[in-house]
Amino acid sequence: MDLLENYKKAWGNQPEETNKLSALEIYKLAQSKSSSIVKWIFIIGILEFVVLNSLYFFVDMEEAYNEYKKIGLENFIHYSQVLAYVIIFYYLVLFYLNYQKISTSDSTRVLMKKIIKTRKTVRNYVLFNLSYMAITMIIVMVAEINLKIEELNTKQILLIILLTLVITIIGLGILWLFYQLLYGILLKKLNRNYKELAKLNNID
Repeated sequence: MDLLENYKKAWGNQPEETNKLSALEIYKLAQSKSSSIVKWIFIIGILEFVVLNSLYFFVDMEEAYNEYKKIGLENFIHYSQVLAYVIIFYYLVLFYLNYQKISTSDSTRVLMKKIIKTRKTVRNYVLFNLSYMAITMIIVMVAEINLKIEELNTKQILLIILLTLVITIIGLGILWLFYQLLYGILLKKLNRNYKELAKLNNID
């Protein structure tokens, strides 16, 4: 059973005159645990960025860009990647700021608000990455079809669309599972802290 849950039950059975002190202790424990969780969200975000970008050392990017150039997407890929980096850095900054704010929260209600904001930030970050992958795959598919449109019949075009959709769905599924493993467990723990704080707030 979670330590915070045990502490909460023990607090509820204490005499009324000691409740205020115990409530403060429960709050501090929840704050400490929440701060640690958000710190790990920030650390994982940094590690994810470093590891994924390290793949460029193992992939022939020049060949990939040549393929994009053939279908007229070299500018799109370049500028979309720049934009993606900017947005990712923005979310990493938000992760760090959320950690700082949770660490310095001075009331139960403020801490609860910061937890909600952190959960929303992580979910938006995951949604951005999934959306970016899906949009890129679809645009590449359209460009490929447009390049060979005179050589393809209707059946071949439909087959390309179907295969691209299947590959995209599988890729998104793998990426979603990856994010569930990275962030899902931490968000569940953060949600448990939020529920405990909500109970504490209602009793107060």
